[in-house]
Formats: sequence, structure tokens, C-alpha cells
Amino acid sequence: MENAIPGIYGGIVLRVDALISSPVYLVGLIQILSSEGISIVSTRHSPTEQLSWLADAALIDDDALGAANGLDDIAEAARTTAVLVLLNSWSLSAEEYLRAGAIGVIHKHQSGESLIAALRTVTAGVQVLPEGHATKCQAARPDPLALNLSGREEQVLGQISRGLTHGQIATRLGISPHTVDTYVKRIRAKLGVGNKAELTRVALLSRLAKSAA
Repeated sequence: MENAIPGIYGGIVLRVDALISSPVYLVGLIQILSSEGISIVSTRHSPTEQLSWLADAALIDDDALGAANGLDDIAEAARTTAVLVLLNSWSLSAEEYLRAGAIGVIHKHQSGESLIAALRTVTAGVQVLPEGHATKCQAARPDPLALNLSGREEQVLGQISRGLTHGQIATRLGISPHTVDTYVKRIRAKLGVGNKAELTRVALLSRLAKSAA
């Protein structure tokens, strides 16, 4: 089900896809996030439902994951966007979710303020750990040259380094703007970057490194 709850943080809309098992929890979640300028662009009740391509982050309640393939569901979501997992007392360890591709993990009982801060943090590519765990640390930035980007992803990244808009990239590569958005989501997930400015910086560094090679 698609939801369009407007919100602006620092002039930029932070868009979240929420996979939540409890309707009651979801109602409270929507109220908390929308009051802080975070837009829930899609709500899901099963990992088999399509994750919204608009989302800057995926908020995933591990109660909504399948017991057999929950980590696979995390890994699939992490391919296209930043993932924050909500833990319960009987959940797998935070490390297992992080190894699967999640950028952040917090307990479901943590405060609304903690949840909001965690969403903004993982969207920026910074790791978040549960209360009582080790202090959060900056996620390692992979080298774009050593990363396994597809040929088309490398083309899109190259156009970003030249300052082109998504529409201009679409025209130049002969693909739709929607397809460009999808490639950008994948690139951001692989590089661990959370916003356009940081992605542009990484794209420029990659371009300079290739020129010097």
C-alpha cells in the first residue's frame, strides 16, 4: 500500500519504506515519523511485497521476516537502499543482520527519538547499533574502482560525476528516468552513501582515480 506523507528535513524529503508486522505499531510509527518530517512512501506486511524504489531507507521489523529466509530478505533490500532493522528480544543478533547488509539495527523498545535519529543516520551511510551495544561507527566506504558495479551502473556513475541530472542521464543513455533512479539506488547501496552530495563526491573521486590510472 502506497502512502504519501509529506515531510522535509533540511530541505530534503527523507523517504522510508516500512515493513511492519503489527498494524497498531505501524499507526504509531506513521505518527512519529510524519511529525518529524519523514515521509513513509510505502508500507508492507510481507517481504514478498515490492520495496518502493522511491525509498531512501527501508525500516524492517524482524517480526515481519520469514524464519527461514529473513537474512536473505535483508540482503535483497540492502541491494537498493539503506536498511534499518527493528529487533525484538528473541531476534537474531545485530551482527547477523549487519553481515546480511543492514546498515543499522536498533531495539523495537527504543524511543521515537532514537528511531528517527537512526533512520537519518543510516540514510547517511553511518552504522547504528542497538542501545547497550558497542558505540556506532562510520561504515567503511568501499573503493568504487574495486566495487563490482555493472557496466550500466558505471555509466550512470560517470554521468553523475559530470554533474548531469537524472533526466539528462536518461536522455544520454536512452533509458527512462525511472530506470536511472533504480541504478542510482543500487549504486548508493553498493557504495554506502546516503545522499546526492556524497554520491557526487564519490563519483568525482572515482573519475579522478580512473584518469590517473
